[in-house]
Amino acid sequence: MNDRIARAALTRLFDPQEATGRALVGTLGAYAALRMVTGDQPAHTFRRITDTDLATALQRWAPRLPDVDPERDLATIERLGGGFLIPGDEHWPAGLDDLPDAPYGLWYRGNIANGIPAPQQCVAVTGSRDSTSYGAAVTGDVAHHLAQRGICVISGLAYGIDAHAHRAALSGFTGEGPATIAVAAGGLDQDYPAGNADLAAAIRANGLVVSEQPPNSAPTRLRFLARGRIIAGLAGVTCVAEARWRSGALHTAHQAETIARHVAAIPGSVHSANSAGCHRLIRDGGAVLVTEAQELADLLAS
Repeated sequence: MNDRIARAALTRLFDPQEATGRALVGTLGAYAALRMVTGDQPAHTFRRITDTDLATALQRWAPRLPDVDPERDLATIERLGGGFLIPGDEHWPAGLDDLPDAPYGLWYRGNIANGIPAPQQCVAVTGSRDSTSYGAAVTGDVAHHLAQRGICVISGLAYGIDAHAHRAALSGFTGEGPATIAVAAGGLDQDYPAGNADLAAAIRANGLVVSEQPPNSAPTRLRFLARGRIIAGLAGVTCVAEARWRSGALHTAHQAETIARHVAAIPGSVHSANSAGCHRLIRDGGAVLVTEAQELADLLAS
């Protein structure tokens, strides 16, 4: 078993932000960490992991072991026209290495020949699923003009702002590099939400849909939150176009802050609950107020 196969197995075995699993991989490497979890290598004491934490984690992982079949998962993604990236690969997005909890690998479907641009060439645009007509219009304008400038738009393939951002980027595509990349919360064998299946197919024709979850993994609330850090890691700027006071988009913005990336927010009406989260980001000083694509491009270049 090589490092790629071991990392594919770990994407099914470990939760993305599981501290004990991450410490094991950081200490032993992916291959040896997997051997310890499967019992092929004896468990022993680590400086960074207490015996109690390791025993608890091994007990938590044990029920997942029967489902771990990395060769099957790799064959499935290959059959779907995709693949699995790991650190050190030609197309591995180096921006993810800035994350303290970087994914063990990245499953993808789409046109890998165009690669994944560096963060300095990407802007994440995200926001409410229940977007207003204002949010749709301003997102469409911003994402379209970013794509016309050759800037890749990163988003999460959800309904609302995410979908508007992807569609507008595709419409503004100039033929250089991927117009847009979608980060999914579940396995790539099924498009989620199903209502965006045609959009996902259009994204794959030029760009990529990526996920840290292996095939046949259902999206969950925790996985939606975890994928926010990947969106933030891929982009040099994260822009919240429209968001309520409590929104997953704000979590993505905060993830961008933790790795010292630019955060921007588009203002809306003071009477709109859908813009309350954007105003909160601006008021608290975590985000720069922007109104057009050029301002995001300027942030990207700074």
